[in-house]
Amino acid sequence: MSKKISLIVPCYNEQESIPLFYEEVKKVSKEMKNVEFEMIFINDGSKDKTLEILRDLSKKDERVRYISFSRNFGKEAGMYAGLEAVTGDYAAIMDADMQDPPEKLIEMYDILLKEKVDCVALYTESHKGYNFVRKGLTNIWYKLIDKISDSKQMPGARDFRLMTKQMVDAIVDMKEYNRYTKGMFGFVGFETKWLPYHAPERVAGTSKFNLKKLVRYALEGVMAFSTTPLILAAYVGILFCLISFIAIIFIVIKTLLWGDPTSGWPSMACIIIFVSGIQLFFLGIIGMYLSKIYLEVKKRPVYIIKETEKTK
Repeated sequence: MSKKISLIVPCYNEQESIPLFYEEVKKVSKEMKNVEFEMIFINDGSKDKTLEILRDLSKKDERVRYISFSRNFGKEAGMYAGLEAVTGDYAAIMDADMQDPPEKLIEMYDILLKEKVDCVALYTESHKGYNFVRKGLTNIWYKLIDKISDSKQMPGARDFRLMTKQMVDAIVDMKEYNRYTKGMFGFVGFETKWLPYHAPERVAGTSKFNLKKLVRYALEGVMAFSTTPLILAAYVGILFCLISFIAIIFIVIKTLLWGDPTSGWPSMACIIIFVSGIQLFFLGIIGMYLSKIYLEVKKRPVYIIKETEKTK
């Protein structure tokens, strides 16, 4: 009995990459003769001809499905929409830019069957597209999230992975609005086999992730799977209370023994500014957590569908 693999491909302005990706998947599908494929492209509010290309492909090939959002909701929403639409026995999340080579699916599927694992995922040991600063920040980030979070993550982990339907259903059951899928993969458990590989360059277009978006994404991961910043704020508050208490005792004793010949206002002003800065910093952390709660309780949809291959 043949098995079916659903490929989830989030797309944002990928008009040049999609035809190349599609042709490569066709080649792989011919090699995997006992496996059926479906390609679920998620058009995340693209401004180019991405949607037109997807319409044409869906007419030519019934294996091609697409979901077009009413606007740009982000890659996390695109992956969630794709996971919800899966009909196969297995599902893989891939980028259309060919940095996730479709030919790797052959090896990944073979491992799933032989080793009886739930997921085969790829991680990069190096990335030519990253500059020195981005590589350094990425390494620091993975070390930090590994220490402060219960959701363990592989350094250099890609979204590219082949999963069983059982694992897919577990992730889909996590209905939160603020999504950090990399953390969810670790949170749901299941046995994962990691494969190292060197990510190739994009076949077309440019990366949609700049440093600002990556920092924001990192903060999403911390707040989604760790309360350590809030605990740190409490500890720092206790520490400053102890320091101030000791300082008061020191000042009282010093004044009684030697008097107070100088007012000391410059040092006092510096201390006040420093402490106020610490307070505002941690109030900002608390505010970020509150903003996430605010978005969750409103129960807004993660994405809104404008068109699919069935409605067009």
